[in-house]
Amino acid sequence: MNFHLTSFVLSVIATSTPLLLAATGELITEKSGVLNLGLEGLMLIGAIAGFAAAYHSGSALVGVLVGGAAGAALACVFAVLTLNFLSNQVATGLALAIFGTGLSALAGSSYVGIAVTPLPALDVPGLTDLPVIGPILFGQNALVYFSFLALGAVAWFLTRSRGGLIVRAVGDSHDAAHALGYSVVGIRYLATMFGGLMSGLAGAYLSLAYSPSWAENMTAGRGWIALALVVFSTWRPLWLLVGAYLFGSIMYLSFYIQGLGLAVPSQAVASLPYLATIAVLVLISRDRVRVRLNAPACLGQPFHEAG
Repeated sequence: MNFHLTSFVLSVIATSTPLLLAATGELITEKSGVLNLGLEGLMLIGAIAGFAAAYHSGSALVGVLVGGAAGAALACVFAVLTLNFLSNQVATGLALAIFGTGLSALAGSSYVGIAVTPLPALDVPGLTDLPVIGPILFGQNALVYFSFLALGAVAWFLTRSRGGLIVRAVGDSHDAAHALGYSVVGIRYLATMFGGLMSGLAGAYLSLAYSPSWAENMTAGRGWIALALVVFSTWRPLWLLVGAYLFGSIMYLSFYIQGLGLAVPSQAVASLPYLATIAVLVLISRDRVRVRLNAPACLGQPFHEAG
């Protein structure tokens, strides 16, 4: 019984971590008023860049850092197009997702079938061997712990710090923030690149920890689910954590059901996480007051500095 419980929790954590990482970054991006729909492409670029760096350097840690940097660099391209050239954020984000998917497939074609040493897990003698809680609390890799620390830091930043207040002000009224002397474009650049960094780390987690290998389209729609999580949480960090582990559990259950060999079409089982995403978003959209209270008022709107 303990073995099955531990195995279930560990599997849910592994499935939920990339969702939490990517959604945490997107939360900051959207709080600044920028809507980046390209998370799927950012995660794939982070996955292949991290895997290639780990393979050639022999260090999974180097791979994680390179994966995060690759995500931030591609997000910077998105920022240039939307913040400087004022291209449509929705269209540019979709193009970014397509571009990242294609580029990662091209760059990763020579790495298919190759395995690397996975990101090592923490091992605390005497604690990791404890029944049930030992492997769960003391046997995770660094990115799992980082996902919780990052979410906690983001929650504190947005609610308790002056910098977080400025980011929220830029997202709620960029004209007023500009009138007060804040650099709207500069703040949105930093927020967008942070979102790209976190998405790159989420991708690196997939190729270096979740499945230490590279496969084309290995994100399998996780970038889109991470986007939905931000709306699901109504831009609140605590609910982001709940949503990430809720959807992570649903994704794991879809894999588990397929493994049981039940007479259920595999396509129907695989669609469960996405059907759940649609259902939850429909339910949330009915509470328009809560959404309006928490959504950044200038989300997706271009900022014209001359105005």
